[in-house]
Amino acid sequence: MTTAPARITEAFAVREVPGRVQGGRQCVELLEPLEYRVGGEDSGQIIVVPAGFVTDFASVPFGVRNLFPALGPWGRPAIIHDFLYRVKGETERLLWHLRDDLSNDEKGAYLDLQRARPDINEHPDDAVAGYTRLQADRVFLEAMEVVGIPAWRRTVMFRAVRMGGGGGWGS
Repeated sequence: MTTAPARITEAFAVREVPGRVQGGRQCVELLEPLEYRVGGEDSGQIIVVPAGFVTDFASVPFGVRNLFPALGPWGRPAIIHDFLYRVKGETERLLWHLRDDLSNDEKGAYLDLQRARPDINEHPDDAVAGYTRLQADRVFLEAMEVVGIPAWRRTVMFRAVRMGGGGGWGS
């Protein structure tokens, strides 16, 4: 049975992954898929992060974690952004990129979800294999606006991922 994805504006469920730390931050895994519609609620450009995806939320440098903790209202946009970075924007090739991160049950759940919702994780331009890093960062910026992050904070976080996020692309 496939769990319906939580929308980016809704609550989501995660669990701690004991012993898994990234950049000094504890990692968690999604217990249910998380959906974001790029460009608006009626958009056909849908990104769904599968259950089982592991994230550390926002990858905030140590010196500014008091101003921007890893988990805040930007947590859901950060999950979408982490997903796009992990798959290097190639959302249609999700299982190829995440084969070591997902168990067979989680892969099966994602395939079930993909069969039930063939519209997910396709790039809107059929000639393009996926999102560029800049497009992924812009999705993050847009998603932060959708969940109500103030403009000044969105701008700072967007600029931070543009300046320092390159090393995380594909990792």
